[in-house]
Amino acid sequence: MRITRAGRMRNPAIEAAAFRVRALVGFAIVAVALLVLAGWYFRLQVVQHSEFARQSEANRIKPRPVIPGRGLVYDRQGRVLADNVPAYRLEVTPEDAADTDALVQGLSGIFAFDPAEVERFREERRARRGFQPVTLKLRVTEEEAARFAVDRWRFPGVEVVPYLNRRYPHGELFAHVVGYVGRTDDSDVERYGESHVLFPYTGRTGIERSFEEVLRGRVGYEQVETNVEGRALRTLGKLPAQAGSDLRLSVDLDLQQAMVEAFGEMHGSAVAVEPATGQVLGMVSLPSFAPNLFVNGISHADYRRLMDDPARPLFNRNVLGGGPPGSTIKPFVALAGLDSGLRTPESRVFSTGEFFIPGQRRGYRDAGAGAGWVDLRDSISRSINYYYYDLAYEMGIDRFAQFMRRYGFGEPTGVELVGENAGVVPSREWKLGRSSEPWYPGETVIAGIGQGYWITTALQLARGTAAIANGGQLHPLTLLAGRRDGYDQPWRTPRAPNGPAISDDAGHVRAVQEGMEATIHGRGTATALARDAGYRMAGKTGTAQRVGRRGDARTDPRSLPYHLRHQALFIGYAPAEDPQIAVAVIVEHGGYGGVTAAPIARKIFDAWLLGPQADGDGDAGDGNAGELGEPGA
Repeated sequence: MRITRAGRMRNPAIEAAAFRVRALVGFAIVAVALLVLAGWYFRLQVVQHSEFARQSEANRIKPRPVIPGRGLVYDRQGRVLADNVPAYRLEVTPEDAADTDALVQGLSGIFAFDPAEVERFREERRARRGFQPVTLKLRVTEEEAARFAVDRWRFPGVEVVPYLNRRYPHGELFAHVVGYVGRTDDSDVERYGESHVLFPYTGRTGIERSFEEVLRGRVGYEQVETNVEGRALRTLGKLPAQAGSDLRLSVDLDLQQAMVEAFGEMHGSAVAVEPATGQVLGMVSLPSFAPNLFVNGISHADYRRLMDDPARPLFNRNVLGGGPPGSTIKPFVALAGLDSGLRTPESRVFSTGEFFIPGQRRGYRDAGAGAGWVDLRDSISRSINYYYYDLAYEMGIDRFAQFMRRYGFGEPTGVELVGENAGVVPSREWKLGRSSEPWYPGETVIAGIGQGYWITTALQLARGTAAIANGGQLHPLTLLAGRRDGYDQPWRTPRAPNGPAISDDAGHVRAVQEGMEATIHGRGTATALARDAGYRMAGKTGTAQRVGRRGDARTDPRSLPYHLRHQALFIGYAPAEDPQIAVAVIVEHGGYGGVTAAPIARKIFDAWLLGPQADGDGDAGDGNAGELGEPGA
């Protein structure tokens, strides 16, 4: 034991013991730290090896998307309605091109640049890395590509790149059926998911939009090895892209062309349907537009021209439009009278020329001085308003609306086009949803002749007419006739569901058919339609008024301003004994249905039944003013 300078006694044994404790504690700490480090290394190298190996590879290997070709669209005969054709775009790699502003100036001697294209290029240039190519011009012509090939050496970093461009070879003819595609934007990505950003085009209207996810296909990928700067070095693997499915539509190119030619310079819509199946054979909305303008972005001038056109060429009249059916609704009202038990085919009503609701002085006039005793067949063929005034009033609006919905009005037809107008069937419920006014008896009366609170489409009229033609089966309308998931794959035909029956008595449907046959082959409102026809037809003319009659004076639609002229309508089918085609025709501002709409239908019948050599010059004459009713109650 020693004495220290401070006078305290030191014990070497105790100090040695304390040192040993401290040494053991330090060793333990070091050992624990080494164990933790070893465990951490074990976790990295063993437990999480696969994950970190994957991350390491991801830094070296980048997936590059392979965009599939969009599916083709054919008509029922296999003729192409929408395809993909080789096209060229001008791409610039900024780091190789140096001064891009000077580059654009130099290239302007070869390419015709739109100012919007140049501005878009500058925005994308600022948002991308220097080694990533930026599109300067999308639609490079073959002439421009040839001129550039000569001077390519002057423009380093500039390439003309081929790609597949969507094309509609028949232009305006199927613009409202096939529709068109446009460049994919943020709203499309939001609608279809993040992966959709890889697709250059997205369907905007028509079949292109309805079957977007079927037509676009599935994106493939290439595994590309890259360096630290992200440059591609080589391709290591590939997952092939799956091309979009091809679609075969039920429409016929020749019939579609004939329908457009039948209208001439007139505007309107028409639908042709196969009665046995509900397949749409042709569908036109006129005027139309050039869908190819929209594929790679329509110019401001072209878009403004289309939007400012008072004829509204972009408006699909079959899908989005609608209006009163006029007298074309009478065959359906007649069938409702039979099915409700209020009439028989032989029941007769005495037409005085003016119908009065009991207790009211207001009269609802017919076209002439009165038709006398009229049965169901005469009421259809001669378009006797009095018969339908009386029947609708006796039926009542509630029962009337119930039967009209049974015949397919007030609901979509099922055709594969987005935004189809369901239309309006006059009813108490519909009016109460629009106003606080009660339902008036006079509104029931005029509903019987297709006036008042009615909105129908050509699609609905064609569907209902097809149901009468086939004996009473209300098939959903369809445009899709087949699909194949590869060029070497067989076509798959979708199963067409059977629609409900519109009547429980085939005899009632037959009586209506006879009335519609008499419209053309009897003493009806379209007898001139049968002139030189090699087959029998059945139909019904119609006129939807825009301006009502004043007093006893009859309004000549030809004397009115164009925008106030009546809508001309016609529904029909042929051949009457074995219907192969049913049509609905609406001519805007056409006057009377028998004058303008019926001859169009005759040309459509001729084109389908007689072929492209058909003369189709049948004339419906002057029609019958019995189609016209009062504009309101």
